[in-house]
Amino acid sequence: MTTRLWLWLVPGLLYASFTFWYTNTAGPLSDDEIAMFVQQMERNGGSPQQIANMRRFMEEDTGRQFLMVNIIDMADTPRPVEGVSPDETSDQVMGRYMAHMYPELFKRASHPAFVGNAVFDSMDIVGIEGAEQWTRAALMRYRSRRDILEIALNPVFAGKHDFKMAALDKTIAYPVETQIYLSDPRFLLFLILLAGTALVDLLIFRRPSQ
Repeated sequence: MTTRLWLWLVPGLLYASFTFWYTNTAGPLSDDEIAMFVQQMERNGGSPQQIANMRRFMEEDTGRQFLMVNIIDMADTPRPVEGVSPDETSDQVMGRYMAHMYPELFKRASHPAFVGNAVFDSMDIVGIEGAEQWTRAALMRYRSRRDILEIALNPVFAGKHDFKMAALDKTIAYPVETQIYLSDPRFLLFLILLAGTALVDLLIFRRPSQ
């Protein structure tokens, strides 16, 4: 196999491996998986309304990636909760929650896609009260609905969610499936590998001028 072929084959295999891991290849949730997750919610003490909402979320699964839109207003001081000392800030308490979340997210190809702090009050509000002030916004990318359910329903996280609730004054979170997503790492990696490999190819294998 020639050196030039290897030059293009290795980045191609790297990209294919990353794309396979980063993309949900298992398809939408099956009926058996939905039943299993419902049973887990019942064991965790979920209310009938919560279970009904999540069942609908699962039954409408398309198998595609999605972004969880989080609009967050941090509490001035965290609410009392077991395991939190009185001198901790809301950001520190939220950090306790995310310290448990990040490892589970990353191993499922899920991660923050955008995080930013608010720089002014809400400039448009329609049909909602008490939404003038927010602290930050964040977009969390999930590979599939299966992945978010595996994280959320893990009994290990039952007490960790209390840290998140203690750190917040109010929040809105809802999932969206992307139509335009130019910052998708698969797209960015493709451009980087293509440009880098083409540049190396040009430097090594370009024909000398006559």
